[in-house]
Amino acid sequence: VPLVESGGGLVQAGGSLTLSCTAPARAISNDTMAWFRQAPGKEREFVGAITWNGRNTIYADFVKGRFTVSRDNAKNTVYLQMNSLKLDDTAEYYCAAERSMRTIPRQSWSIYDYWGQGTQVTVSS
Repeated sequence: VPLVESGGGLVQAGGSLTLSCTAPARAISNDTMAWFRQAPGKEREFVGAITWNGRNTIYADFVKGRFTVSRDNAKNTVYLQMNSLKLDDTAEYYCAAERSMRTIPRQSWSIYDYWGQGTQVTVSS
């Protein structure tokens, strides 16, 4: 599996959760990394992304101010810090890597080369 996500689980609305994504068999230090999510019956949607050097991030409007994407290239790991979670944030969360040292990440899922199997996040009332 190219990428492995962890950290999902059950959390109450208003709570926080941090997801991690690592690559067991390859270095991701030169990759643009992104997080996507997919809820049952809905299409996969972009959440946030970060450039290879961590200097630039972009976010979907619905998570701005609540979620933060960061990375630690020394640990070969990318994170998604999620705060103020809402019921609508319930979904399977996926990590993705694009083999590109672009200066601005992209939102289109089709450009990403590697994917993880996902980790479930469930927000309860």
